[in-house]
Amino acid sequence: MTDQLTRVAPAQGAESGALKETLEDYTLRFAPRSYRKWSGAVVATSALGGIAYLADFSIGANIGIAHGTGNALWGIGLFAAVIIATGIPLAYYAARYNLDLDLITRGSGFGYYGSVVTNLIFASFTFIFFALEGSIMAQGLHLGLSVPLPVGYLVSTLIVLPLVIYGMKALAKLQVWTTPLWLVMMVGPLIYLLAAHPGSVSEFLAFSGVDENGAPRGEGVSWAGIMLCAGVCLSLIAQIAEQIDYLRFMPPKTPENKRRWWSAVLIAGPGWVLFGAVKQIVGLFLAVYLIANVADGAGIANQPVHQFLITYEEMMPHWLAMTLAVILVVISQIKINVTNAYSGSLAWTNSFTRVTKTYPGRLVFVVVNLVIALVLMEANMFSFLSELLNFYANCGIAWIVVVATDIVVNKYLLGISPKHPEFRRGMLYAVNPVGFVSVIVAAGASIAVFFGLFGDGIAPFSPLVAAVLAMLLPPILAVATKGRYYLRRTDDGIDLPMYDEHGNPSDEKLLCCVSGVEFERPDMLASAVPAADGSKQYISSLALACDKTGLHVLPEQR
Repeated sequence: MTDQLTRVAPAQGAESGALKETLEDYTLRFAPRSYRKWSGAVVATSALGGIAYLADFSIGANIGIAHGTGNALWGIGLFAAVIIATGIPLAYYAARYNLDLDLITRGSGFGYYGSVVTNLIFASFTFIFFALEGSIMAQGLHLGLSVPLPVGYLVSTLIVLPLVIYGMKALAKLQVWTTPLWLVMMVGPLIYLLAAHPGSVSEFLAFSGVDENGAPRGEGVSWAGIMLCAGVCLSLIAQIAEQIDYLRFMPPKTPENKRRWWSAVLIAGPGWVLFGAVKQIVGLFLAVYLIANVADGAGIANQPVHQFLITYEEMMPHWLAMTLAVILVVISQIKINVTNAYSGSLAWTNSFTRVTKTYPGRLVFVVVNLVIALVLMEANMFSFLSELLNFYANCGIAWIVVVATDIVVNKYLLGISPKHPEFRRGMLYAVNPVGFVSVIVAAGASIAVFFGLFGDGIAPFSPLVAAVLAMLLPPILAVATKGRYYLRRTDDGIDLPMYDEHGNPSDEKLLCCVSGVEFERPDMLASAVPAADGSKQYISSLALACDKTGLHVLPEQR
């Protein structure tokens, strides 16, 4: 984990900045088999540990308070269906080929530089939800320990920094060991509440929402209400990218482990939404309970720390309830925000290195992501949460649906997009209009709808606009361009096979001529610069990403 690439003189001016990268995070490249020593069960548990966040409780409460239980439940159901449909192909590709979602995106219609725009979408997701979780933790510290909110925001930001530094190995241990405690503290109070107050279920089902003054809205179920609820929930669609940051470390798929492998991928990939949907429903249930049974409950009903504090107080003395509520909030915040900070650093580093061909180190962007999140917290983003998430959903949906459509339709149904993912510089065109244009149009049109440019009546349906355009445009553009811009080259100049007998990325190793370090076959390409004796030499995708001269980049195939 802490071993670093050996620094050697770069060949023919190739940038040596990439050689600073710590091997454990594999920021810019495929995760090699030599590092992937975890079982599928450990990877899945680690991935699911990252969804311990409390934002779902707040999201469920907010949409239900605004639109009633009926609209909220239908909206959550629609959200879950979209997540499962788009998440399956993405999770499979990540686990099968050991790539993060940015590397998958590059070869799924965007090109080597084209996916930078989606990286920025993902980076935004990580700091928005880091800020949301940090705000919830600050509320817990304020309530339990009287820590001022601005100080709480700073504490919730700094507490994750030491854990994020060590990457997957530290994150896996943290998630595995804290998950059982988190489950007990989360599920226990709910079971007690249902047993002690069975009438709360009928109150929940009959709830029609309340306004800012706590008066009933009386809103019935409608398509507009459902879509407004689904739109907020669908802001979480980019969560699959964080799941993939774990799934890329899955072991090779073999005939012997096929069932276990698929179970882990489905549960930890798109399966996260089943847990998320349940948490949203529980968040709304607790909010309704507070509104019905606590004085001024409407003012605190969307705050998870109050939801659990009051539920704990049903079971135990106030001092113990307060202690457990704070512990739950802190554990939940740490479990998700180490993932937010880690994944955000990967996204920023990927973009910066490709654009500048300089690798400053992943930890630089850990700090960048944390600073942005802290600014959002200090700006009290919690007060305009639903509006922010509804806006962001348009961008997230456009990205995820475009990539999923390219995999399912363009790769497997039409056969236009290459089935095996490609991410290496020189093998891809700079920009592929299939994905790049699709995401710009889908996101742009849906944002215009969201802001009422086409009338207030269809504004709630902006997520649907994003999803429909993101499904239709990639096949249309792929056919129109005849797949011309997917691959710049089909031959990477290496005679060794890319995959083993089971279709897994090969673990054969080759020596990088720039770093003097051996990398596994999927990370390597032939260099355009021959060795001093005229023989062929190879370069890693990592070193090639920082080759400012471009001398090592193979010419386009004609």
